[in-house]
Amino acid sequence: MSNYRRANIKGATYFFTVVTERRQPILTNEDVRAALRTAILKVRQTHPFNIDGWVLLPDHLHCIWTLPEGDADFSTRWRLIKREVTVAIGTRYFRQDFQTARRTKKHQGTIWQHRFWEHLIRDEHDFEMHMNYLHFNPVKHGLTKAVKDWPWSSFHRLLQEGVYSFEWSNIEASKIELPYDRD
Repeated sequence: MSNYRRANIKGATYFFTVVTERRQPILTNEDVRAALRTAILKVRQTHPFNIDGWVLLPDHLHCIWTLPEGDADFSTRWRLIKREVTVAIGTRYFRQDFQTARRTKKHQGTIWQHRFWEHLIRDEHDFEMHMNYLHFNPVKHGLTKAVKDWPWSSFHRLLQEGVYSFEWSNIEASKIELPYDRD
């Protein structure tokens, strides 16, 4: 079994990538989006965190969270969010062909990959690069031609708050400094 080492900095800011099992393109479906929104609201009541940035794509999501002072437990938050979504959507997206002995033993559905990827945000420059990466991701994947046209993104809120300019939403990939090329 793999021995994953996760960052453990209390009150820190983290970038996450969470992927559906076998890249099922279901996350932008209305019922899944609603279940995810409800799950996040529910989990934040008992395990608060700030959502700095978010983008939802059909088969994965990227987000940046800041945890409260004295708290580094993002794994519990993700476990609870994934479980809430799985329970809320019931059997609508259950795939018997994805079911494994491990999933059966742990009473897991077939929506999410077991793990997620996290990156500890090191400084303001790292934060900016990861925010740009997540907001530009729908363009990178060919889902839209401009950042402003993707509806499931925190870009719209940050545009209203003045964090991003409208001009940035039409920027070409070659003009953006991105941290890496992963998905």
